[in-house]
Amino acid sequence: MSRMSLPEKSWVFYDWANSAYSILITTAVFPLYFKAAANEAGLVASTSTAYWGYANSIATLLISVCAPILGIIADFKGFKKRFFTFFFALGIVFTLLLAVVPNDQWLLLLICYMVTVIGFGGTNIFYDAFLVDVTTDERMNRISSRGFAMGYIGCTIPFLISIALILLSQKEIIPLSVTVASQAAFAITALWWGLFTIPLLKNVKQVYYKERVPNPITNGFKQLFSTFKKIRQYRPLFLFLIAYFFYIDGVNTIITMSTAYGSDLGITSTNLLIILFATQVVAAPFAILYGKLADNFKGKTMLLVGISVYIVICIYAYFLKTTLDFWILAMLVASSQGGIQALSRSYFAKLVPKENANEFFGFYSIFYKFAAILGPFLVGITAQMTGNTNSGVFSLIILFIIGGIILLRVPEATTSAKSNLSL
Repeated sequence: MSRMSLPEKSWVFYDWANSAYSILITTAVFPLYFKAAANEAGLVASTSTAYWGYANSIATLLISVCAPILGIIADFKGFKKRFFTFFFALGIVFTLLLAVVPNDQWLLLLICYMVTVIGFGGTNIFYDAFLVDVTTDERMNRISSRGFAMGYIGCTIPFLISIALILLSQKEIIPLSVTVASQAAFAITALWWGLFTIPLLKNVKQVYYKERVPNPITNGFKQLFSTFKKIRQYRPLFLFLIAYFFYIDGVNTIITMSTAYGSDLGITSTNLLIILFATQVVAAPFAILYGKLADNFKGKTMLLVGISVYIVICIYAYFLKTTLDFWILAMLVASSQGGIQALSRSYFAKLVPKENANEFFGFYSIFYKFAAILGPFLVGITAQMTGNTNSGVFSLIILFIIGGIILLRVPEATTSAKSNLSL
């Protein structure tokens, strides 16, 4: 792969920036912090896990409802960067608030977390759509995969700093309580996210756009209705979105519920944090590997490989009992988590008309976000009904099987396929 351009580097660097949120808020420290706060309030483990699942479902539902219209409006000249900046600021502010809300206010913590999910998710709509502005079709697989790899590498730094603070406070080596150390981790997350987003804000521009029209919001709703009626006519795009909806639901659920799941199994917080750190380290080279293999074996083939790995993960999770089992499960996730997400993004970007990229990525986002509603809810309600999270994780296997079957019917992303999508 030839040397990356400045816009490509700046775009890739945003994965480095927002990965601190992904690991510390979504996956590692905050879930444990919330579980501890809920436990202090008298909630049983399965109930707090269920509330965690419901919170993720509600927050993703809210951003999903807005995603398509936001995407259509952002296709007009000058809007994409504005929307990106708004949601970025929203995510930063409420991540900082997590550091100051008292830990005995578990419901308020959960509400603030939900707003950060909206900010983070909204920002990613436009970040993903910027892929068409920074690179070519031929380079998309590797640039998208390089972004995920940078994210996995970059998150290890704030993760290590935060975990060091928490572990040192647990052993009373530093004069901080575990609560204060955790709150410091939330502040570090916000600062890391903000600082390393500057290159994208400075160097990435909206290259493909539609000229502005009077009343862009009104016109946006009209275009939304028109596109929604037409989208089913574009078979490759429509089939891919349906397949994506199912398999990414399982991927997202495993990401968002993994820490709570491990906690319910009795794995200590220290072991969970070490496992999550190792997962990020292992995932980085595998994300790059997926991008390289996709150039040789086609993107759809590698997506099917990733789906197959996740089917194995669901089966193995049902029998999970020990910390060693959780280690094995985490390494399996690390082998495909970044690759399947990166190639889904680049596969879709190759299919869409560039001047309508935000519009289509709005639909991509709504499928992504709605896919993050069913899985956590399924795991949450199963945990409450059976008192056993393993069964909920195993039930996700059906999502991967359905997604894989539909993906088999999707044509490979090519210029000819893309030409059939022009509106």
